[in-house]
Amino acid sequence: MEEVRVDKWLWAVRIFKTRTIASEACKKGRVMVDNVSVKPSRVVRKGDVIQVRKPPVTFSFKVLELADKRMGAKMVPEFMENITPPDQYEILELNKISGFVDRQRGTGRPTKKERRDLEQFTGSVNFDEFDWDE
Repeated sequence: MEEVRVDKWLWAVRIFKTRTIASEACKKGRVMVDNVSVKPSRVVRKGDVIQVRKPPVTFSFKVLELADKRMGAKMVPEFMENITPPDQYEILELNKISGFVDRQRGTGRPTKKERRDLEQFTGSVNFDEFDWDE
């Protein structure tokens, strides 16, 4: 096997859950091969560096071997090397810490988990103690 479609490879090495999602990411310009945005039909070869932007982080992977069939998670390191810079993981950690603060306007009521996090963050404030007439 000399070359494989980029959407097929991304799905096979478990970066995306379905091939359709991998294809959509390519169409939206979130997948780049050697710093060039690619279409789903673009072929990849051994040694290519693929960047996948999953906001807010851009992951980088080096192609070690080619695959067109989905594999078990234990086999993935034989086919790709994760070369994502550490600063990208710092962005991901900061985003996890901020969590509910980044809530999109109009997404509805908070979930039960988000409400608990919000209550933990604000503490237990007793509004009956406030004198509202002042």
